[in-house]
Amino acid sequence: MSDIEYVRAADASSAVALVAEQPDAAFLAGGTTELDLALKDRVVHPSRLVDIGRLPLRGVTRTGEHLRIAALTTMEELAADETVAARLPLVREALLAGASTQLRNMATIGGNLLQRTRCRYFRDPDVGACNKRTPGSGCAAVEAVARMHAILGAGPSCIALHASDLCVPLVALDAVVVLRDADGGRRVPLTEFYLTPGDRPDRENVLRHGELVTHVEVPLLPAGTRSGYLKVRDRSSYEFALTSAAAAIQVDDGTIAAARLGLGGVGTVPWRAYEAERVLVGAPANERTFRAAAEAAIRHPFTVPGTEFKVELAKRTIVRILRTVTT
Repeated sequence: MSDIEYVRAADASSAVALVAEQPDAAFLAGGTTELDLALKDRVVHPSRLVDIGRLPLRGVTRTGEHLRIAALTTMEELAADETVAARLPLVREALLAGASTQLRNMATIGGNLLQRTRCRYFRDPDVGACNKRTPGSGCAAVEAVARMHAILGAGPSCIALHASDLCVPLVALDAVVVLRDADGGRRVPLTEFYLTPGDRPDRENVLRHGELVTHVEVPLLPAGTRSGYLKVRDRSSYEFALTSAAAAIQVDDGTIAAARLGLGGVGTVPWRAYEAERVLVGAPANERTFRAAAEAAIRHPFTVPGTEFKVELAKRTIVRILRTVTT
């Protein structure tokens, strides 16, 4: 095992500089993903870990109709926030479904956004064929046993799943990621933050080396909107989604006036179901509309033996969450 230099950053500027100056350096926050990948699975090999855990990047503030969530806020802290509970039930439900209490007290919001796939082949260094680890080597999951894998945004080069629960409602809500580097900062919509594999599965997002996630900005849902998160999994706790859906719906006199829908457990990235939203808006809030939306959302899936079941399961998940938030 290679040595890893550990450095505790004094402030955000020094943290950015310490990572930027070494190509294999990485930030360390709650550590729930980085320690797994570097110390347990040994599939990433950082030369330096820059601990940002003591930086003043914690807390949730409300400005008008937006929440500004600092990146080091833990999942448990965000789930306990009164505004989140009252105005963003889909976010709270996703947080509570996403991990055990122990992990929620350690895992940070920024880290959750940047978690790596749970694909067994990516996390096993003895598997040679993984384009995400070694570009050009192939994709073992396409040829071997696949079940916890993606059917949307996938292709022959990679079917690795983005496993975050939290990101599903966040993409539905048009959340924005705030970034900082040595040259200043920028804001990136979460729907544009992640990259589907294409022919470069090793590139997962638009982050530049040395950029630090400092905040996530989330619009609050308008008054009268009903929302929720549904996670379908093999067991009731501490399990990743087979399929999931986050929905926020406004209904006026039986007609859907506004709709937001995010999908999890099916995409190589947190999936915004724009086609389904277009079907929903202006249509009656009934089973026929919900099924039409589900069909629109899961159009042209890429399946392999072992993932075909997700097509119908995802559609049923969508119908159920839409029924739940409109009745």
